[in-house]
Amino acid sequence: MLGVIGGMGPLATADFFRKLVDATPAANDEDHVPVLIHSVPQIPRRPPAILADGESPLPALRQVRDRLLAAGATALAMPCNTAHYWYDELAIDCPVPFIHIVDATVAELGERARSGARLGLIATEATLAGQVYDARLAARGCGLLRPSPEHMQRHVLPSIAQVKQGALAEAGRTLAPAIEALLDAGADAVVLACTETPLALDAVESPLRADCVDSTLALARACVRWWQGQRTGATAK
Repeated sequence: MLGVIGGMGPLATADFFRKLVDATPAANDEDHVPVLIHSVPQIPRRPPAILADGESPLPALRQVRDRLLAAGATALAMPCNTAHYWYDELAIDCPVPFIHIVDATVAELGERARSGARLGLIATEATLAGQVYDARLAARGCGLLRPSPEHMQRHVLPSIAQVKQGALAEAGRTLAPAIEALLDAGADAVVLACTETPLALDAVESPLRADCVDSTLALARACVRWWQGQRTGATAK
């Protein structure tokens, strides 16, 4: 059973579950991934903990993780990029596989993450400051392009806030100029490294989607691969 550390935010968690279902090759109900989602929107906010002296979400994240493990989860996923700043501390004593959203996204990028590629990152300030993506993409020889401070303040951060407020179409229109600027600056692809941002683009059916890699979808597909491996192993036995 897949355990999902959710609620960061709730709509992004729901989007992950829908993408998990859509990504599963299924002829009937039994082919789908068994999932237990623990959505806790009250987990302390991640950006203040990274950027300032805010309350750490790590104790709450551990509590959610442990509840899922106690309920029988045999793998974990966390559809929040910024929360992966604490991934190592959550995974070090975790007795089951903990599927990493950045590893999943790098796999989804495929050849677009070739050595010498330039990848744009649309993410929270905390994800960028915490360098959640940097080491894994640098290991592939990729260069990173980040939104300018102006685009962060005028487009990226307001768009994320609008998704959290339920204003999805408005969020899509707000976000587009930041993605266009990264592509104009030479990005080979743009990683939607905040799980709110795919919802924004989808709400306006943005053609920019073709140049973007959706970290939520990447994580969902990685979880499906895990489940298929589990089923194959069980069948072999």
